Amino acid sequence: MITVTGATGHLGRLVIDELLDRGVPAGQIVAAVRSPEKAADLAERGVQVREADYSRPETLTPAFAGTDKLLLISSSEIGQRAAQHASAVRAAVAAGVNLIAYTSILRADTSELALAAEHKATEELIAESGLPYVFLRNGWYIENYTANLAPAFQFGAIAGSAGDGKISGATRADYAAAAGAVLTTDGHAGKAYELGGDAFTMSEFAAEVAAQSGKAVAYQSLPAEAYTKVLVDAGLPAPFAGILVDSDLGASRGGLFTESSDLRHLIGRPGTPLADAVATAVKSA
Repeated sequence: MITVTGATGHLGRLVIDELLDRGVPAGQIVAAVRSPEKAADLAERGVQVREADYSRPETLTPAFAGTDKLLLISSSEIGQRAAQHASAVRAAVAAGVNLIAYTSILRADTSELALAAEHKATEELIAESGLPYVFLRNGWYIENYTANLAPAFQFGAIAGSAGDGKISGATRADYAAAAGAVLTTDGHAGKAYELGGDAFTMSEFAAEVAAQSGKAVAYQSLPAEAYTKVLVDAGLPAPFAGILVDSDLGASRGGLFTESSDLRHLIGRPGTPLADAVATAVKSA
């Protein structure tokens, strides 16, 4: 049985779809979710739905019962991830899970990104657990940039602090396909996959948005202080704004770039082209 945590999230739902497309019987898939009522559509497809709240450890071991392979999708609660993941790892051990696949971040063990710290801590916990594991070190999601293009169209600019740094972005669907491959084939235990698609700079991203939309959009790389002010003035909490700025500065130093071909090898194709991802986003903007 394969269990997917965070199964009602963007990535989790795509992984469930991927498993079904790969022929895994719905009854052999567990959607482990914080709010089971939000997974009613998955239950209708025959997927088992179990409550699993990272912040309520008592829900985790029952949710993982009978699991052969567990996809531990990282929590979205920055600052609480390490503790939440520790609870999940302990529950996996208690439930007798045979393999943990964890969605981490590029070069989590050496990355200087602030976001990487909790991923590194989680990887260490998993390695120390004694359970076989696979680390899916996902690069940046292209959707991080395409999810809200309205300001770019309004102001004709995409702001950031990434400079000319190369970003090995891929879509959620690409990373879901990689997870599906790992969960349905053998030979992955003990491996850390560095996952990312063809690299682009933010200037190239903005140019693609302009080309696909027919609107004037350019990238404006700002000093960290100025970009922080833009984000806070837009309503983001200062701590979260700080994380975004740190990530951009990391990108400017190569922190979001990889030359690895792991993604292509796992999914059997190149990552989704930037032009295709942007075109899809522009149509729905």
